[in-house]
Amino acid sequence: MTTLRLKQGPAASRVLGIGSYQPERIVTNDDLSEVMDTNDQWIRDRVGIIERRFAEKDELLVDMAVKAGTNALADAALQPSEIDTVIVPNCTMPSPIPNAAAQVADRIGIKAPGAFDVNAACAGFCYGLGIASDLIRSGSAGKVLVIGAEKLTDVVDPQDRSTAIIFADGAGAAVVGPSGEPAIGPVAWGSAGDLVETIYMRDHRYLFQEGQAVFRWATTRIAPIALQALELAGVAPSEVDVLIPHQANLRIVEAIAKKLRAQGAREDMVVADDIRYSGNTSSASIPLALDHMRKAGTVKRGDVVLMVGFGAGLSYAGQVIICP
Repeated sequence: MTTLRLKQGPAASRVLGIGSYQPERIVTNDDLSEVMDTNDQWIRDRVGIIERRFAEKDELLVDMAVKAGTNALADAALQPSEIDTVIVPNCTMPSPIPNAAAQVADRIGIKAPGAFDVNAACAGFCYGLGIASDLIRSGSAGKVLVIGAEKLTDVVDPQDRSTAIIFADGAGAAVVGPSGEPAIGPVAWGSAGDLVETIYMRDHRYLFQEGQAVFRWATTRIAPIALQALELAGVAPSEVDVLIPHQANLRIVEAIAKKLRAQGAREDMVVADDIRYSGNTSSASIPLALDHMRKAGTVKRGDVVLMVGFGAGLSYAGQVIICP
């Protein structure tokens, strides 16, 4: 009987570098009030957004992913030749074929990597990070570039007040590699397929979201997933320095933080509020927030970071990392 040989990778993985990119065009709430029935205070009260970034017509998802990925490699002090796998979580590629990952890798200069997309919508980055960590620990990959990238303005009806005020464009990336000590915890993930119709593509063209249903689900179901990620990693709520939920709605973010504090998280735990100036960028929102917080000095190297993503599917995932 033939016995197959298996690779054996390192015992642990870590994030080696972070990078992000946003389009130059800033769109304020007042700008939106010129094309739909809304105003600055109404938007701030409901979702917490002050402004967001929109890509121009000729700036593609792949373009933004290339820039974020390049920035992450620079932050990790790595060359493209040192990456052997590229994962691009996204849900807004204009066509399912070809995927984004192979195109992005080639443009960055990463030759012949394993390359694939992951569609878990707003949970996509956490899914991708979990996959990257497992690939490294199994020996199937050496260093992995994970890039959450979205061009949501391609799939949002600009006249639909329920979505056009929320969603935006951008990309965030992480380089994942081997580690002598665990610095990426196990992923806690799952789905609620019975709620699939709360977020979907209407007429295969525009994103539809049943806002109140999603709000109720997220404010009740996501804090327990975050606690599960902590338990899997062996981390107490009091040890969390930084909480980065998917930037879906500032009220959801604050509700998750409140529930974690009720379970022992510290009052001085830093909570991401990048949605205020970036909007909801789906799979890009968590790495975007982390990169912005590092640059602002509110997150530092060695901090214990709890990340949790959630969105269409409905899909959710979270894990604990040590900030690079």
